[in-house]
This record gives sequence, C-alpha cells and structure tokens, in this order.
Amino acid sequence: MEAGGQATRYGVAVGEEGLSFKGEATIGRKAEWPSWKPTEDMIERKPRLAKYADGVPGGPLNPLGAAALYLYQNGQDTLFRLHGTNAPWSIGHAVSNGCIRLTNANILDLYSRARVGTRVVVI
Repeated sequence: MEAGGQATRYGVAVGEEGLSFKGEATIGRKAEWPSWKPTEDMIERKPRLAKYADGVPGGPLNPLGAAALYLYQNGQDTLFRLHGTNAPWSIGHAVSNGCIRLTNANILDLYSRARVGTRVVVI
C-alpha cells in the first residue's frame, strides 16, 4: 500500500484455466533479465517448449522479460513468478503456464518497490 491508502494497479496476463497460482506466498528471490527453463510439466503440456529444455538466457527474447519476482511458500520455490514479458499484447488474457505476467515497464516498477520477503496474495 502506498501513502494515503492508495495502491498501484497493474494489468496482468495470468495462467490458462487451472494453471494459475492462487493463495499466499512471499517473494523469495528477485532477478533482473532472468534466465528461463520450462519445467517438465510445461513441456508435457506444450511439447513445442522442448526446444528450450536447456534454458533460455536472460535478455529481450526471454519469456520472463526484464525482471522476475519468485514466489515461495514455506521457504520453497513454488515455480510461479511475477514477471515481465516480451509479448505485451498478451496482457489481459489467460495465456501463461501459470505465472503472472506484466509489461516490462510494470514489472520493473514493481521490482523496484517490492523487497524479498514481501507477502503476495493472489485471489
């Protein structure tokens, strides 16, 4: 929350039905221009992702975009992230593999505000 009880609202893209994170977590880690590697479950659901099985280095072509906030529960990585995107047209749609996607400008703003240990509630 910001001064005077105000809050910043960000447009997001969320996971396809059944794949979205819901509940409470904390930011366990932060990274700028993070690398990305699809999980085995992601590859199973979308075999076209197998070509990225060795990972994608951070940069403008990486699906995590400019920054990522890693969601943890009980000290364990949930494998869900708040992250940027190189596909800003996807904001407002159910398109991801479960993460919460923001424009790169918005994730960089949130990244600058949120600290490791910050509580995150997704409803």
